Amino acid sequence: MIAQRYERNIGTITEEENEKLQACSVCVAGCGGLGGYIIEGLARIGVGFITAIDGDVFQLSNLNRQLFSTERNLGYHKALAAQERIQAVNSATEIHPLCCYLTEENAEELITKRYDAVVDALDNIPGRRLLAQTCAKQGVPLIHGAIAGWQGQVTVILPGDTGLDRLYPEGAEKGIETETGNPVFTPAIVGALEVAETVKVLLGRPQTLRNKLLTIDLLEQEYDLIEL
Repeated sequence: MIAQRYERNIGTITEEENEKLQACSVCVAGCGGLGGYIIEGLARIGVGFITAIDGDVFQLSNLNRQLFSTERNLGYHKALAAQERIQAVNSATEIHPLCCYLTEENAEELITKRYDAVVDALDNIPGRRLLAQTCAKQGVPLIHGAIAGWQGQVTVILPGDTGLDRLYPEGAEKGIETETGNPVFTPAIVGALEVAETVKVLLGRPQTLRNKLLTIDLLEQEYDLIEL
């Protein structure tokens, strides 16, 4: 059953790599627009353990893009919805929901050395800075992504890297997030890119976006790779 579940992964990754993913532990900070696609993608490819962190509940405006939101679970915790969805998709993936926000008080308790990677699906710069600082302290790789309207960006930050500081220098209050709205297609694509980068980090593949920023503009279909 397990072999058949993952047979379509083989060729892109090896059977040994797929077994390695089943032993990996990943933390996803945020279960909304980006987080839903990231969590489901990681579970479907076979990551064995996922922690999903989000203190928010679903509201009507989430239905246009957030994968785990439905008309029936409005007002329900996003992290719990993530758990229920993944249990239905892949019972071989253990998912641990945390219905809380990442704060300075709990960051080092939530983001620990037990994780092989942490994925950024947050929607604010202070939270991203805190996440990056905590990952650096704990020595855990961070896969960053952000979305705004037609645009998105992705990068990989390993312990000791300063990529996020360059994207969001001290005092910056706005990144690519502006009053542009968030349609369904942008988080789907950026989330998939974050999953791909996470898999490469977990498997030790060298072709990651470390020290590089991939920016996408889905309106103009422009994709740029910027050295950080």
